[in-house]
Amino acid sequence: MRTNIFRSAFLIGICTFVLSFMLFFVVLYQYFGARLSAELRAELQLAAHGVEQFGADYLDGLESKTRLTWVDEDGQVIYDNQVELSSLDNHADRTEIQAALSNQSGSAVRYSSTHSQRTMYLAQRLDDGTVLRVASAYYSIPMLLLSMLHPMLIILILCIFLSFFLSIHLTQRLTQPFLEIDLEHPEIDDTYEELAPLLTRIQVQNATIQHQIQQLQQKQVEFEAITENMSEGFLLLDRQGRILSYNTGALHLLQSQPPEEQAEYHTLNPTPNFLTAIAEALSGAESQRLLQTENGTCQILANPVYANGQLQGAVAVVLDVTEREQREELRREFTANVSHELRTPLTSISGNASNLMSNSRNFDEETKQQIYSDIYDDSMWQLDEGAPTLEQQTVDLLDLCQVIAGRLAPSAEKAQISLSVTGSSQLVDGVPAILDEMVCNLCENAIKYNRPNGSVHLDVARTDRGVELAVSDTGIGIPLQAQPRVFERFYRVDKSHSKAIGGTGLGLSIVKHGAAFHNAQIELESQLDTGTSIRLIFHKK
Repeated sequence: MRTNIFRSAFLIGICTFVLSFMLFFVVLYQYFGARLSAELRAELQLAAHGVEQFGADYLDGLESKTRLTWVDEDGQVIYDNQVELSSLDNHADRTEIQAALSNQSGSAVRYSSTHSQRTMYLAQRLDDGTVLRVASAYYSIPMLLLSMLHPMLIILILCIFLSFFLSIHLTQRLTQPFLEIDLEHPEIDDTYEELAPLLTRIQVQNATIQHQIQQLQQKQVEFEAITENMSEGFLLLDRQGRILSYNTGALHLLQSQPPEEQAEYHTLNPTPNFLTAIAEALSGAESQRLLQTENGTCQILANPVYANGQLQGAVAVVLDVTEREQREELRREFTANVSHELRTPLTSISGNASNLMSNSRNFDEETKQQIYSDIYDDSMWQLDEGAPTLEQQTVDLLDLCQVIAGRLAPSAEKAQISLSVTGSSQLVDGVPAILDEMVCNLCENAIKYNRPNGSVHLDVARTDRGVELAVSDTGIGIPLQAQPRVFERFYRVDKSHSKAIGGTGLGLSIVKHGAAFHNAQIELESQLDTGTSIRLIFHKK
């Protein structure tokens, strides 16, 4: 703005000087022309009067810087005070001569071939019919300018400097009120009345902007409040991969320190899965990756961000899926255990069927009925439990224990073990097939590792810790040093004893994984030659 004002003021000053100078020379030219014409006319009248009185002798005694020419009626020059008569031709064709002969006087301005310059001529007819003419050099405007070139250049230089400094001063004077405007708090002042509408609009615009800023700040506070209270991590990146926004959840899950301003995403976590997920999103593709950290497992969900069809950056959400992955791992282990455990009834069915096929004639009717019963029981257990659903339902633990006690009653009676169930009806959320397998394994172990005429007791109750299911027996017990390992897969305390009674060593492992699947706690109490009590605690939600 200041540059434009200065340039305009400076050009105006120069143009004004040039135009004024040109006008001055036009006026000066006209003034000198009129002055020259008046002087020549006065001199012509004086000379004409002298010639009429004294003749040619007057001209000979007259000293004049102007050219005097006397022409007869035919145009022949009879006197010239500056040029030899022999070199002059007839002047009858001269405009001023013809005008004087016709109208008493005449004038003309033309280029003189005699003096090689522009000349003004005035002529007057005398009483005897001759014409007396005076002539003087007549300077044109270019000649006048050229004659004044030196002073004109001095004036021009002075004018340029004057215009320059005046333009600077004028620019400062004009722009100072604008520079002194407080855009945050504009007020109407009297410096320029024309500024009043502008300042009013600035005030209105400031109020609008302030309102919008407050709204944006409020939204930012709300956004930060939401993101900072999220357990999930949040990242926003520009197209170059620089971090624009993040929350503490992302730093916690990625195990990273707060990044510096304009830091790139790889400073948060250098692991390949994280870098690949973000790189794929910045290339325009959705990406999902699992990230293993010291604290567990995270899932990276990265998506590109587009605006008007152009890729602008990426947004990434970091989820803590540690519990989900652990549950999935437990589910896989449990499924493997169940699949392994299912081989036992299948083997029993296959063996009994083979005995019937090859030795059916050697069995009495009671033995055959017992084999048929075993095959039916094993097959029904296989049909009911062989493909357990993992959908959670509300299960009454007391009813479940009573059903399992009824199913295992023949085995307990055969082993001379009394099986009892006490307690109250208690509901828990769980997978029925898994809960059935857990309680069944506990009861089978209590029966297997019991003593003749021993007992197995199931009790269901609600305590301050939650719903508790206790399976207690009067069996051989578990040595103290072996108790931490009894829940391992295929672990057996006394291999010789276990081999005698059968089993796979998976029963308590299945119970452990089933308890973890249901977020339940296991407590074990056992003494050698006294018995064992295993308690499942389903905590309150």
